[in-house]
Amino acid sequence: MSAQVAGDDRAPPPGGRAPGHEGQPRGSAAEVFAVALGLGLTSFGGPIAHLGYFERTYVQRRRWLSADDYAGIVALCQMAPGPASSQVGFLIGLRRAGWAGALAAWLGFTLPSALLMLSFALLAPRLTGPLTEAGLHGLKLVAVAVVAQAVWSMGRRLCPDRQRTALALIAATLLLVIGGPLIQLLALIVGAVGGMLLCRDVAGAAAPPRLPVGRRTGIAAGTLFLLLLVVLPFAGHVSPHSLSGISTIFYKAGALVFGGGHVVLPLLRDALVPAWLSDNVFLSGYGAAQAMPGPLFTVAAYLGAMVAPPGSGLGATALWSTAALVFLFLPGLLVALAGLPLWNWIGGHPAARGGLAGVSAAVVGVLGAALYNPIWTSAILGARDLAIALIGFILLERWKAPPILIVAFCVAAALATAGVH
Repeated sequence: MSAQVAGDDRAPPPGGRAPGHEGQPRGSAAEVFAVALGLGLTSFGGPIAHLGYFERTYVQRRRWLSADDYAGIVALCQMAPGPASSQVGFLIGLRRAGWAGALAAWLGFTLPSALLMLSFALLAPRLTGPLTEAGLHGLKLVAVAVVAQAVWSMGRRLCPDRQRTALALIAATLLLVIGGPLIQLLALIVGAVGGMLLCRDVAGAAAPPRLPVGRRTGIAAGTLFLLLLVVLPFAGHVSPHSLSGISTIFYKAGALVFGGGHVVLPLLRDALVPAWLSDNVFLSGYGAAQAMPGPLFTVAAYLGAMVAPPGSGLGATALWSTAALVFLFLPGLLVALAGLPLWNWIGGHPAARGGLAGVSAAVVGVLGAALYNPIWTSAILGARDLAIALIGFILLERWKAPPILIVAFCVAAALATAGVH
């Protein structure tokens, strides 16, 4: 591993080479934003499905990073609190185009659903009826096809032998039998320990992601994370029903959640209902968020707008919405940056690299377990659903169809068969 990656905070010069896959030239923030925006417009199905979209776009199609580098980033973000898919996109943008690329990746992926959720808060439409329910069910079938293709593709790359296949199966079994965010973390730890024992001499063991983040940047990010976690509650206590108060609520939720958007929502509900808004208002935002592409954390844009002071104009409402959105995402992004120097240190130690190979295999098991529960169990309600999802999988895997086509197909098929179930 180069000194630049391991201990120097300097990014490669714009005209030079990034530590990218197969010697690709360094990209631009505009390029990263355009690709991330496309993902933000089409990535339905929640954080696990997003990882499938990312693997297809960033690894298979654009080849911005290798499967091993991608698995290393996913493993790091799965172990950290916060929105895993947004953290993964942020770090891929950092790797491709430096700090501007990281910001561009987060903005591109987050902006579409954030604007939609803000619009929903302003217009408050009531989306009800059988056609709406059928359309939402079609999006669940999209998630089945996308995650199945991701598990298939990543499994072939990251579990090529019996040792790593066994670690993936152990991780999947733990999650399916016991379940829960803490068990997910335990499964990754088991993968790491198993990899250190069984995979240190395995050829092609996964390397940690190569990113231009050194020790100073990692320490600064970790310090800022802890400082905000301590200081914001004091500001919120002084002025609870203010921007500082709402920022405190969303920052604490983002800092303490393991397991993604569905896990953060109960934390936000406990903090906001009934002190800030009613349960009906909260749950209507949660329901709308299920129909949005991109990260489920963008429900913060809706909630921030709904808790804005009565009579607030568009500018003030947008300000409250933005504060809630930024402070929900910020702790997870800071933690991901703080963990990178340790992740990079792994590259120079065979046992640690074997551990990362085991973690990468465990990630496949985590995705496989999530494919069954909750994605499969909530989406596949009969033979017709299975047929729709299977066709979507074949379109992705065999015909390399773009994800937006899979979205259109699954939603159209679900609407066409809505009255048949």
